[in-house]
Amino acid sequence: MAHNTLKIHPEDNVLVALTDLREGDVVEFNGKQIGIVANIPAKHKFAEQPLAAGQEIIMYGSLVGKATEAIPAGGILTTSNVKHQVSGFTGKTKTIDWQAPDVSKWVDKSFMGFHRADGQVGTGNYWLVIPLVFCENRNVETIKQAFMENLGFGQQDLYKEYVQQMVELYQAGKTDEIATLPLQPNSPNGRHRVFENIDGIKFLTHEGGCGGIRQDSDMLCALLAGYIHNPNVAGATVLSLGCQNAQVPILEERIKALNPNFSKPLIILEQQKEGTEQQLLTQAIRQTFLALVEANKQTREPAPLSKLVIGMECGGSDGFSGISANPAIGHVSDLIVALGGKSILSEFPELCGVEQEIINRCVDDKTADRFVHLMRAYAHAAEAVGSGFDMNPSPGNIKDGLITDAIKSAGAAKKGGTSPVADVLDYGEYVVQPGLNLLCTPGNDVESTTAMAGSGANMMLFTTGLGTPTGNPITPVIKVSSNTKLAERMPDIIDVDTGPVIAGEKTIEEMGEAMLDYIIEVASGKSITKAQLLGQDDFIPWKRGVSL
Repeated sequence: MAHNTLKIHPEDNVLVALTDLREGDVVEFNGKQIGIVANIPAKHKFAEQPLAAGQEIIMYGSLVGKATEAIPAGGILTTSNVKHQVSGFTGKTKTIDWQAPDVSKWVDKSFMGFHRADGQVGTGNYWLVIPLVFCENRNVETIKQAFMENLGFGQQDLYKEYVQQMVELYQAGKTDEIATLPLQPNSPNGRHRVFENIDGIKFLTHEGGCGGIRQDSDMLCALLAGYIHNPNVAGATVLSLGCQNAQVPILEERIKALNPNFSKPLIILEQQKEGTEQQLLTQAIRQTFLALVEANKQTREPAPLSKLVIGMECGGSDGFSGISANPAIGHVSDLIVALGGKSILSEFPELCGVEQEIINRCVDDKTADRFVHLMRAYAHAAEAVGSGFDMNPSPGNIKDGLITDAIKSAGAAKKGGTSPVADVLDYGEYVVQPGLNLLCTPGNDVESTTAMAGSGANMMLFTTGLGTPTGNPITPVIKVSSNTKLAERMPDIIDVDTGPVIAGEKTIEEMGEAMLDYIIEVASGKSITKAQLLGQDDFIPWKRGVSL
């Protein structure tokens, strides 16, 4: 790496601009000078040597595209001169000999978690209120309004007070003062949580459960069962209408499949059996309150780091994500795996082009074959509706240097570190194997984070280069920026800045180790993530139609 350019892999034929480069600049790399022939914003790529039309573009050591026209040395790669292209993939072609990182520093460390009867350990203690069908969303919202403020879980509403101040100025005839009215933080309302050992009551409203195809309702039940089974959850209240596709027995069967000895408190009420809405809500509120009394008796106790289940996500990615933030959390994944824990790599559309590398990392042919099957089935489903993985990069991705899906995917895959792939899971399946697990989800941020929590993640690491507020109702989401400018511009959503990797001030390994220490703090309830502070409880089930 030079001070303003980076070659990610020795086989690459393109370089990354670490700073803005101007037309006419001359950069030095590996003893040779390259004249810059166009303005190249930081994060974008340029040709290290002349590229002919049709020539393959290699980055991260992988095929990520081909030139659609001649590109001179020092010329910027854009959507107009590069087209998405990837290598094909088959079954396992070789076996990877993994060298686990040194974890002696963490072997005797623990986090303070909530121990469940089935052996899982939660990093939080939440109660869920869930509708089985969208018809119950309003009733769930009514329960939310009844509980949140009275139990001390309500958040300060800065903007409600802000509007009230405007109303008062308007009524006093002082409309001109509104244009310069500052936002003033409210004073604390003095309320304390009634239940000190409960981290929150979470209300998972959604638009599913009926209509559409039965597969979507079945998958919704699998997802909700996973949330109830998640170690961060103490118990749940489930509201059913009664006539919908997502029937109570389907949910119960899914829960039993996850844990035949399921013993968490589970309240299930069906409106068409209870009678009036008032009867339903009275029952739900009374039973839930009594269940909270019992859930509050649970306390945090020491747990080994092998009980951590880390979900890994990226969203609003930029040209630095695959160089700093993603490899850093990939190193965290390797550390967790070496400690006997579990990690989850999702977003199958963002593994396009690196399939063979992942296949070769699978522990056996059966695991590799399942990954191949799920990838091809997903790709065919996308193509059947006139789309494809090549259409995955967003306008923001492209603007900040990720001009093909293969470039985006090669960087996104770095979140999975280097460890063997222990298991491959379809959407709605639960993680059971220690090690790195692949989970079939869309690349959509919230659909993916929603799925990982439903598959058992008790912590998440989320990288971003552009900034996104995504959180999750039950699983703490640590937001990791790929660059320092973002961390400084949006400090209210960023927890960890990996910009020092780009600046050459820290190594990927150093950033990963620091992140693991922070994970332990959050998992123990000693630190709170920015998404939690904002009350960012994003929950979007994946309709198994195509969603990229």
